[in-house]
Amino acid sequence: MTMPEEGPVEPGPDRLADAVTQLTAELGALRRDVARRHLLDLACGVLVAQQSLTPGEAADHLAQLAETMDVGPEDLAADIVNGATGPSGAVGGPAPEGDSGPRAADETARDRADEDRTAGRKTRLVEAGAEAAAQTGGTVDEIAATLLNGGMRPLGARGLWLFRRTETDCLQLAGRAGVNPLEAAHWRWVPPATGSALHRVLSEGTPLWLPDGTSAAEALPGPAPGSARAVLPLRQRGVVTGLALVDWPGPAALDEPVRRALAGLAVPAARILDAGAPGTPEPGVLAPLLDLLTHPAMALRADPESGTLHIEHLNRSALDSARHVHGAAGRPLAQVFPAMHADLVRLARTARESAAPQRAARVPVEHRSGDPDPLHDVRVLPVGPDRTVVLWHGATDPGLSLSRVLGRLENLAAFEDDLITGKSRWSEQAYRIFGLEPGTSPVPLRRLAPHLHREDTGRLNELLMELTQRREGSHTVVRAVREDGGLRHLRIAAEPLLTGGVLTGITGVYQDVSAQHHTEIALSATFDRLTAAQTQAALRHQLVLQLQQAIVPEVPELQRLPGLQVAARYRPAAEEYRVGGDWYDVLPLPDGRVLVVTGDIAGHGIDSVTGMVALRNALRGLAFTGHTPGRLMAWLNEVTLQTHGHPTATAVCGLYDPSDRSLCWASAGHLPPVLLRKGAADLLEPPRNILLGAVPSAAYEEAVTRLEPGDTLMLYTDGLVESRHAGIDEGLDRLRLAVERLDPAGLDEQADALLAAVTGDTDDDTSLVVVRVS
Repeated sequence: MTMPEEGPVEPGPDRLADAVTQLTAELGALRRDVARRHLLDLACGVLVAQQSLTPGEAADHLAQLAETMDVGPEDLAADIVNGATGPSGAVGGPAPEGDSGPRAADETARDRADEDRTAGRKTRLVEAGAEAAAQTGGTVDEIAATLLNGGMRPLGARGLWLFRRTETDCLQLAGRAGVNPLEAAHWRWVPPATGSALHRVLSEGTPLWLPDGTSAAEALPGPAPGSARAVLPLRQRGVVTGLALVDWPGPAALDEPVRRALAGLAVPAARILDAGAPGTPEPGVLAPLLDLLTHPAMALRADPESGTLHIEHLNRSALDSARHVHGAAGRPLAQVFPAMHADLVRLARTARESAAPQRAARVPVEHRSGDPDPLHDVRVLPVGPDRTVVLWHGATDPGLSLSRVLGRLENLAAFEDDLITGKSRWSEQAYRIFGLEPGTSPVPLRRLAPHLHREDTGRLNELLMELTQRREGSHTVVRAVREDGGLRHLRIAAEPLLTGGVLTGITGVYQDVSAQHHTEIALSATFDRLTAAQTQAALRHQLVLQLQQAIVPEVPELQRLPGLQVAARYRPAAEEYRVGGDWYDVLPLPDGRVLVVTGDIAGHGIDSVTGMVALRNALRGLAFTGHTPGRLMAWLNEVTLQTHGHPTATAVCGLYDPSDRSLCWASAGHLPPVLLRKGAADLLEPPRNILLGAVPSAAYEEAVTRLEPGDTLMLYTDGLVESRHAGIDEGLDRLRLAVERLDPAGLDEQADALLAAVTGDTDDDTSLVVVRVS
């Protein structure tokens, strides 16, 4: 194979790192300058409005005031903006206990005012920084980091989670700061579970303060169950659009100043989520959906300034209710439904603010003589921050209900043949089924053959034989050929009419089942295709599984290596995700060193296995170049970037030298190895390197660990320690304790005991390599 070349063609990692550092610093300075200018412009705008100054005069006046008062221009600008709009999140609280005399009260009021002013400045500056990050193309994660570092870390907070509310009431993790990627992966989506703390805040719209953490039965994002948390609803235009969760390293006193500060920082967080939120459906999307409904339905939209409700669309049934108003769509609701206006406005406002459907048995509640018919079983559904859909039933008169039921039976027609007079009678629907003009002479059942497909006349004869000879009711399905050339599938169900034991007539129904027939054919074809696809997928799955077992056997046979004893185990994932991307490798090299590797490709399935095979084989070949683990990982990163499907992977790669018992190793975002020495287990701190396949031309730092005779080293993948209900740190601590509790035994016994003692609950596959120095 052709080896990668060394020399001048290799990119200069130091210069690249310097350039990235310089650009990052420049971007930070730019954002700080934008935040400063944004705040000063707001303050100048307030001065222009309040004192009738020109923008230039307002800027000069602001500079002179700052110099006279001996405060920074940004602090003064924050005071001016807060004085005009009120401090973000300012919440009044009780005065501190102590001397209650007039002088003490004055001092307390001044101290409280100073505290509020300082807190208001800080909140406004942080808010301006977040706005600047958003204006300069910052991601939600970067803006969340601005809020965390500028306003929440001084309060002792560790991390910030920003969840966006979806149309189905799921919570989607839109941004986070101070949280590692593995934690974030566990909380990417939060389904609308009944009674969960997050969804209680979402529905009630009130903050949740947990200074002592949560119970073990209720999991929330954060480092540990006992860590303090604050969950705040994020509102835009009066609607809860998401949540902000702030966590602390441990228990914390969430007193009134902390709560006021967090409430203020929730304001820019809500704007961040709202700016990146998907748009609500437009009337062009809602209208066809409403038109499919048989019950009345209309779409309402609230004017963003006045709040007045306007009708955007009415379906056919709703138009019948508003037939007294010409051109109802586009008019204010009060003009079209004046008697119901107040109740519908109240229901729509509640639905938008709570983001939950509202229901009323009857609107208006009190129906007076002369008013239009009330709306029954009214349901108001929120569709975004300013739009609602109203569904209802009309009058409950049984005659109207019966008309609607009969109208739906247009595919069902009655017939009756009088065998004594030779005359027949059809219901009106029969003419439409056969494509005949009303008034045309009905065709008796015994003379229906010319109107049927010639291959179906035998079925008609069998039906007539059942009715006339056996005198029993029966049914069949035939194809009716209409005069216009159309073909309809027709079910005929009939009964003989007997008078004194004599057959005097035939009665029955024709049912047009064309739609059902076509659906059955489509379902049958779909089932055949699905069966074929399932069979093909099962064969591919089996082949890939055999390939995976051949490359990564569950219990491999490893030969004795120079200076080492090695045992390896592979535990497949749960049955439905059986094919995974974990791998390990132990390979003696020509120079006497031993390559030891574990890795994990993101995801499951065939793509993961093929990617795993490509990386494992590539690393095997690269190892024979004799280069260090850091260089091998840099090459493997380039291989990953060129692999089909563009996978990402974590891995730890080590080269053991038996001559001095040293292990030189590098990690690409992988979990730390565990070293067991004289009964004590420690997690080796890995070099901080990026995972494979993330960015091109990445450099990987190395670490050297000196091993002693009897040392045992364990390399593994995340399936061993990950949990849906606990942080990764808890899983690693549980693994370390389990290693210390292992009985002194053979290496194979220890590997089996460790797999049995430590088990993650994410149904992920697991690789484990146990190495003991001879």
